[in-house]
Amino acid sequence: MSKYSFLYDYAEGAHPDILKALNDTNMVQQFGYGEDQYCIEAEKIIKDIIKAPTAEIHFVSGGTQANMTVISSSLKPYESVIAAKTGHIAVHEAGAIEFTGHKINTVNTPDGKLTPGLIAPVLEEHIDEHMVVPKMVYISNSTELGTIYTKSDLGQLSDYCKENDLLLFMDGARLGAALTAKNQNLNIEDIKNYVDVFYIGG
Repeated sequence: MSKYSFLYDYAEGAHPDILKALNDTNMVQQFGYGEDQYCIEAEKIIKDIIKAPTAEIHFVSGGTQANMTVISSSLKPYESVIAAKTGHIAVHEAGAIEFTGHKINTVNTPDGKLTPGLIAPVLEEHIDEHMVVPKMVYISNSTELGTIYTKSDLGQLSDYCKENDLLLFMDGARLGAALTAKNQNLNIEDIKNYVDVFYIGG
């Protein structure tokens, strides 16, 4: 019997249909940097699915690049990002976020998920103008511990972030697993309504 590893989603190459499509279009010349007809078509499909015709859609090659791009372009130099201590940006990205000059305020969580109650102490600790200002909340869905955010979880987090002028950013490297999990009541349109930025892992 064959064994399957679920360590990460890029342990193998690509689905045969994807390889066939790549081969079939290999000699078709296109503009680069996201200006090709396939990226333009994919952008339209994503906007239709999330029902956001004015959304900005960008394609990047991996999760670390997405996290760096979002965080470094959203925060001012003196602002920081709040993340679970187990969060990908805090553990597995070799200091990529810190390299951009932004501090990560890590929070101990019992299950890898952030809640308003866990975030509040970070904001309360900002008592001096010479300290970095917490400005963004980073969450992974599913988390690095395999837990997922429900619609209620995300709604409460979104409300708290709005009340406290915080940006909410969802790392969606494992979003497909989160949205198809048993008893999940969250959908991609909900995510679009609740967070400021998210991405879909490919």
